[in-house]
Amino acid sequence: MKIIETLNDENTDNLCIIDIRNATSFSYGHIPNAINLKENEVENFVKSHPEKDFLIYCKDGKNSGKVAKNLENQHFSVSILSGGYFGYLREHSKILMKENVCEKVEVSIRKKFHKELFSRFTKAINTYDLIKPNDKIAVCISGGKDSMLMAKLFQELKHHNKFPFELVFLVMDPGYSKENREVIERNCHMLNIPVQIFETEIFENVFNIEKSPCYICARMRRGHLYSKAKELGCNKIALGHHFDDVIETILMGMLYSGQIQTMMPKLHSTNFEEMELIRPMYLIREEDIQRWRDYNDLYFIQCACKFTDTLAFERDEDGVLSSKRAKVKEIINSIKKDDPQIEGNIFKSVENVNLSTIIAYKDKQNIVHHFLDDYDK
Repeated sequence: MKIIETLNDENTDNLCIIDIRNATSFSYGHIPNAINLKENEVENFVKSHPEKDFLIYCKDGKNSGKVAKNLENQHFSVSILSGGYFGYLREHSKILMKENVCEKVEVSIRKKFHKELFSRFTKAINTYDLIKPNDKIAVCISGGKDSMLMAKLFQELKHHNKFPFELVFLVMDPGYSKENREVIERNCHMLNIPVQIFETEIFENVFNIEKSPCYICARMRRGHLYSKAKELGCNKIALGHHFDDVIETILMGMLYSGQIQTMMPKLHSTNFEEMELIRPMYLIREEDIQRWRDYNDLYFIQCACKFTDTLAFERDEDGVLSSKRAKVKEIINSIKKDDPQIEGNIFKSVENVNLSTIIAYKDKQNIVHHFLDDYDK
């Protein structure tokens, strides 16, 4: 079994690269030209392609070593990647640092993706009055593509210097693996984002919760972020939710909760006095974030908790997605193939509510108003 330390054109030209991580991890990032197979699918695939040489990798090199050893015993030509996918990211980031990728990223925001990213970022800020003079904003970075882009957009906004405001780039470690923590720190250093990192044990606390662990995790994470931001003198926290998150939330509310609601562009905190949550990525499409990421050859982590790693985009034996959000995302993607206006219509639906055509609704005091209340008046 051959162990490849680093990848280059010479040692991958004739290799079939197999990624044996789960579908969630693969969807968030993988080695170019790799195919995604489950561990129990690899042997049959290799046997059906006897003319090929194979490189197998997993998260850190441990599982791929076991799979490769089994295939080697059957006389197949198999290599593994030292350190797995995290090893690849480590070496890849060294190359990007030498190429001064931060400058390329910032130029791409100003030029190539100005309309899709920065213009929509500033439009959301102006439309929903998200930032005011002398605000001190905790820019909350999870390590994924959305929050990392948000940090760079805030830095670009700061360069324009239209009015005074302060930024604190905040990373909460809810229990990341050593490898994921390393990826976040490396990316922040590479992209010149001066982060403050603090630790919690949220992932460990919610792992054994069976009912709505993601919801509970999100609430706990938000509470810790508010608390730390307030401690640092901030009056706002900024989260990286984007346009697609908004329309998925609208549809999820209808399909799974039987209610019409949306993800608001800003919210007053009910538990932290004078603190506010803002979502300046509100009008930015996820496909444009992905294009920006891929154009700059960047790799980011996903949620990275044990539960999400296992279930977010996994399918059961019938091929049905396990995650409700993933199912809704698939529904929207399917419908928009026939009608590209679908996404915009879902978004606008919660802005064009006609109360005279609603059976019942709740007001700000949570009082229910029914159409029969004044139907005969």
